[in-house]
Amino acid sequence: MMRVHRPLGIGSMLLCHPFSACLVGSRAASGGRRRGDNNGSPSPEPSASTWRKPEPGRLKLNFDGSSKHGASRRASIGGVYRDHEGGFVLGYAERIGAATSSVAELAALRRGLELAVANGWRSVWIEGDAKTVVDIVRSRARVRAQEDLRLCGEIEALLPLLDDMSVSHVRRQGNRVAHGFAKLGHSAARPRVWRDVPPDEVLRFLQRDAEGR
Repeated sequence: MMRVHRPLGIGSMLLCHPFSACLVGSRAASGGRRRGDNNGSPSPEPSASTWRKPEPGRLKLNFDGSSKHGASRRASIGGVYRDHEGGFVLGYAERIGAATSSVAELAALRRGLELAVANGWRSVWIEGDAKTVVDIVRSRARVRAQEDLRLCGEIEALLPLLDDMSVSHVRRQGNRVAHGFAKLGHSAARPRVWRDVPPDEVLRFLQRDAEGR
């Protein structure tokens, strides 16, 4: 899990450079600082297979995008915020029309960040199962598609509004609640936000995650 602070300008993105963010360290799921390798850079962190709770005082955002196969490419997004006990705080879902899978994932992250800013949440651990998107935020992937570039610029504009932000990759098994919200987005007539009380469709997975299963 990489902890990052304010990103730099977006000019480099327009030249297909990595998403510009300044890495200042990393923490394991327990909150301890990881040791670097011999040259002082952080050691590569393996992707988790299960959902992990954030530290007390922080919220965790899991996001996901869903893009249908076929000519329509109908897409939807979803995400969920939880506290250090695994308690449900907020979930969101909406349709975004025809889109690629990368656009759906980036749009899901952007919406999650917008909600953090709107609610005044300044310390957020971000996690998704789309490794390319996670690597973009970690400055380890290049962005070329025009729509992807636009969304990256909007995400980058939101990041400085958070005081403390971490990002990590998780396998699909650990992102099943966010995936459930993204699936709900396909049938949502309008953008939906759930506060405090989650929809029935994700209750089972919320409970399993909170119990570490």
